[in-house]
Amino acid sequence: MKEEIMENLKGLSLKNKACYIVISCEQPQQNGNLEVQMNYEGDETLASYLLESAQNYLEQEQHLSS
Repeated sequence: MKEEIMENLKGLSLKNKACYIVISCEQPQQNGNLEVQMNYEGDETLASYLLESAQNYLEQEQHLSS
């Protein structure tokens, strides 16, 4: 699966993008902690808007599938 994700990332054309965000995480630790990493390029306000929009999208998808 990791290889598939990396191939998808390589295929993205970021040349003309105003902003992008990459969020990743490791497997949860025994104590339940989850290490999350986030990198972004572009305007901070636009990155915040992208995250909010992505969260709304995921919540809608979850609602539709339940």
